[in-house]
Amino acid sequence: MTFPNMTTENYLDYDNIQNGKYSVCSNIKLKAFSRVFLPTLYSIVFISGLIGNGLVLCVLVKYHKSSNMSDLCLFNLAISDLLFLISLPFWAHYAAISEWTFGGFMCHAVTALYMLGFYGSIFFMILMTIDRYTVIIHTYTSLFSKHRSVRSGIALALFIWALSLGASLPNIIFSQVKNESHGWTCKEEYPEGSAWKAFSYIELNILGLIIPLLVMVFCYSRIIPILMAMKSQKKHKAVKLMLVLVIVFFLFWTPYNIVIFLKLLHHLGYMSTCQWHQDLSMAMQWVETIAFSHCCLNPIIYAFVGQKFRNLFLKILKEWFPLCFGHCITTEFSERRTIRFSRTSVISSSKSNSIL
Repeated sequence: MTFPNMTTENYLDYDNIQNGKYSVCSNIKLKAFSRVFLPTLYSIVFISGLIGNGLVLCVLVKYHKSSNMSDLCLFNLAISDLLFLISLPFWAHYAAISEWTFGGFMCHAVTALYMLGFYGSIFFMILMTIDRYTVIIHTYTSLFSKHRSVRSGIALALFIWALSLGASLPNIIFSQVKNESHGWTCKEEYPEGSAWKAFSYIELNILGLIIPLLVMVFCYSRIIPILMAMKSQKKHKAVKLMLVLVIVFFLFWTPYNIVIFLKLLHHLGYMSTCQWHQDLSMAMQWVETIAFSHCCLNPIIYAFVGQKFRNLFLKILKEWFPLCFGHCITTEFSERRTIRFSRTSVISSSKSNSIL
């Protein structure tokens, strides 16, 4: 895995072998482009993601009365996205000046935030999908559905965080600060001749796209027919929401993983020309920014689409900014519905979260 390296190796000169001699593959134009492009887009993703995920946490902490698995997953998903977002200003600064100025400890710390946020976000999306699947398809037969207490939910969340840490450890361990000709760098230094770098690319493709996409397609392909058979006015909205979840995830992360796979081939000796190196480096800057912006959409997709969160969100805005949002009217019906929603049983509440 080379997440921090994705934004740093682009600034290094690349030695290309031609006719038995080494020639320098210049990245001068790429460096100039990166100094402006990456800090700007990272800043936009950071600000919008911080606001959206921060509001999700405020709603869950301030107004959530009864715990259920869906809201627990949503809470941890927002935490994961925030951890990921906190690392972006450091990478933006790194890209702007082409040098790491924060020291060795911060290199490990920022990499840890970056990787934990990334894997945590992916794994909690998988958990939310499986939770919806078990509640709707196997409401009374699945062990996962029967043991949905707060304690078991917290234990499951801790397991997901431990799994995220385990997947992140290679990046955290191998990230080092190194003094090179163009200044200090923070990147992964794998042991010479080891397979760690190739393993990191493969791990990213499998855990970052293949497994979550397969889980989402399988679960939602079983959930959608059930919802379509329900005599509910909300079924069409629920089906559209689930299709959006799969399509958005696929559109935002597939280009990134394709470039990662091409970088694996490049690392293995295929497509090893200077032109391929430059093209992959440029492509990585575009696709990683698209992928990173997915964390800004999570609050919209998972939270604000639902009636419950919209009502509570408006309530927070009216409390914090009464002059600006005091004219926003939340009907008595909506407020009563929100109160009823928060007092339902654990399974009923999870079902409501699943189809909103």
